[in-house]
Amino acid sequence: MILDLFKLDGKVALVTGAGQGLGQAMALGLAEAGADIAGLDRTGCQGTCESVRALGRKYHESVVDLREASVEKLNDVVANIVKELGRIDILVNNAGTIRRTPAIDFAEKDWDDVLQINLKAAFFLSQAVARAMIPQGGGKIINVASMLSFQGGINVPSYTASKSGIAGITRALANEWAKHNINVNAIAPGYMATDNTAALRADPNRSTSILDRIPAARWGTSDDLKGAVVFLASSASDYMHGAIVPVDGGWLTR
Repeated sequence: MILDLFKLDGKVALVTGAGQGLGQAMALGLAEAGADIAGLDRTGCQGTCESVRALGRKYHESVVDLREASVEKLNDVVANIVKELGRIDILVNNAGTIRRTPAIDFAEKDWDDVLQINLKAAFFLSQAVARAMIPQGGGKIINVASMLSFQGGINVPSYTASKSGIAGITRALANEWAKHNINVNAIAPGYMATDNTAALRADPNRSTSILDRIPAARWGTSDDLKGAVVFLASSASDYMHGAIVPVDGGWLTR
């Protein structure tokens, strides 16, 4: 039956930025589909942990600040999850940050912090997880891209660079790892009601201009990503490699 392809029973998913917002919703969506969850966040994921366990799934927590995490630390995180939960079948590279300043005044630290979390950590976590997936016979890596994987944005040069980079490494890793039965794809959320967009939603002019361009006529919610992440994590997407799937209320169609 087709619905059986979407089941994640017996799978283990590592979700970064799982403590709140999009990451928390995607972790819960994966757990609802049957997966056990390894949540990574810099401040812990108590609420996520409780919700996952209430569904009858296992939960393992890694408290890691990706701004400071070395490649060695990321390798250790993956090794510990495999030790505790037995395997990793799914990686969701969701953790991210944004800094808003005109490019002419943009600071080096704001550039480095955003690229470190959004791009470098995502690549090296993918590398560490792929090394665990290959002996298992494969797995699913899902990156979180953005509308700014396709567009330039305003006052967010490092975020745009990082999300354009995410689109690039999604395709590059898909090319290399498809032969190992590892599917690497990405979700590109539209304008979502999260902490990262709080400044935009608080600005009446910017909020109105954004909503006027969205055919769905609303900001997205964290739950809007559950279906896409379960699909890309499941056997239903086995022939998808290197895709970047917009979940944007129609923003890109305008």
